[in-house]
Amino acid sequence: MDETTPWWTEATVYQIYPRSFNDSDGDGVGDIPGIIEKVDYLDDLGVDAVWLSPVYGSPQVDNGYDVSDYRAIADEYGTMADWERLRSELHDRGIRLIMDLVINHTSVEHEWFVDARQSADSDYREYYFWRSGETDDGNGDGDDADDSSRPNNWRALWGGPAWTYDDVTDECYLHLFHDRQAELNWENEAVKEELFEVAEWWLDRGVDGFRLDSINLISKPDGLPDADPEEGLTGLHEVVNGPRVDEYLRAFCRRLGDDVVTIGEMPDLSVEEARRYVGDEDENLSILLSFEHVELDRGTGARWAPRDWELPELKRVVERWQEGLTDGGWQGLYFNNHDQPRAVSRLGDEEHRRASATALATLLFTLRGTPLLFQGEELGMTNPRFERFGEIRDVATRLSVEHAVEEGNVSGFDEVSELINDRTRDNARTPMQWSAAANAGFTDGEPWIKLNDDYERVNAERERNDPNSVWQNYRRLIELRDEHPVLVYGEFDLLLPEHPELFSYTRTLDDERVLVVLNFSSETSTFELPDAIAFDAVETLYHNGSRSDPRSLVEADATLRPWEAGVYRLS
Repeated sequence: MDETTPWWTEATVYQIYPRSFNDSDGDGVGDIPGIIEKVDYLDDLGVDAVWLSPVYGSPQVDNGYDVSDYRAIADEYGTMADWERLRSELHDRGIRLIMDLVINHTSVEHEWFVDARQSADSDYREYYFWRSGETDDGNGDGDDADDSSRPNNWRALWGGPAWTYDDVTDECYLHLFHDRQAELNWENEAVKEELFEVAEWWLDRGVDGFRLDSINLISKPDGLPDADPEEGLTGLHEVVNGPRVDEYLRAFCRRLGDDVVTIGEMPDLSVEEARRYVGDEDENLSILLSFEHVELDRGTGARWAPRDWELPELKRVVERWQEGLTDGGWQGLYFNNHDQPRAVSRLGDEEHRRASATALATLLFTLRGTPLLFQGEELGMTNPRFERFGEIRDVATRLSVEHAVEEGNVSGFDEVSELINDRTRDNARTPMQWSAAANAGFTDGEPWIKLNDDYERVNAERERNDPNSVWQNYRRLIELRDEHPVLVYGEFDLLLPEHPELFSYTRTLDDERVLVVLNFSSETSTFELPDAIAFDAVETLYHNGSRSDPRSLVEADATLRPWEAGVYRLS
């Protein structure tokens, strides 16, 4: 990496969900001192940066994504002194710290909203969206109002109306998620200045950048018009990629400086829209996180509606994004995070856990972009099993079920339990599995959420002692990407686009060409290299199993084992 290359293009980022990472005090909730205890683990894995999910002051309705104080640490996570020590411990090891900044909405317990709801004349009233609205029963709770009595027909992402009536001032406020997460009004210059100062306050304390939550929702359409019912009333499609998102983001990035990474989470984003937000200019986002590749299995209609998909669809999505941002802009590469089910269960095969986990990792580390890992991904963690509604902790799942029951769409949890087990965000949030000890070594107390039953055989201690484990393969892939710039910057060319089982492509940089071959299935499959790929010698750079003769893979009719993955240099 030369002096002009941004550090994040060659970095591997590791996301920590603090509530579930490591508990130091036995209260069953992960905390910052617990993260500090595991900093050497992160260093050994080889990651370059930590993305820390929110640890700000919060009532924890949405586990910290409902911020009540941007300049404080939530009591359950520790103190500001704990955070400062974590920052220093990471920096001492050359690991950067990225804070998760939630600036599309705040908690209704934030001092701005508390003041705003007291009077229509509050100085903070225009920090949020307030509009006239009524309730049907006059009790002031807003629960019985129909859409016609609300400011518009928008629906919240997790079910129910996107407006909640407040009887103090006889108006409704807008929330696209939970009714305790009020939307901020970025049209108000004072709001933007407040949020810019929050970011600068954290930069002054040594953070290296920000992951920006739901950031392409910050510009609402002029006049907040009704949505077209045929397009869906999800509370998201009505506001995503609004008219001034790029303007707001440029202003934000200009305030931060050149060496600060900005990672924008952007749902419902196309490659064409993405070009508004990323590029070579310092005032654009550094990295964007799109969703198209993790939504192939999502149907339309009900929140959990499934959809069958085939591998060529995923290949087309990957190709579209790999080629669509080559002239400027940078993509975040991920399959797992705090909102997504575990990739081994979703895209891979639990019966081939090690092989499919490492095949997915091979894809992640050999594409153009910055890999973002989620805690436990490097262990090959899988989805747990939730038998009762009472075991669900995810507020989005709980609200979605409750609204679906109220509206008569489902009879109860049992009717949708299989779909929920596939989809709920709790899949990613079960405790990190450190060892085979009680509670997976996560806590000495009662975990805030159930453990995955497989922790005695899937855990960090066991994985680190196995030379061919998922963990060891992740470590090798991190090193591989560090050592071969072609995997970071090389041109992407998809091979065999319609093959139903094989995912293969080349990466080319100057005179270096690398071939990636993945059997994306649980069956054996035959690979035949296209005639256009000519070479004199082949060298194995990485393989997730063993192949004694690397050249045999690129000869006619080579047979690949289930989830076999290899990276080869052709010369």
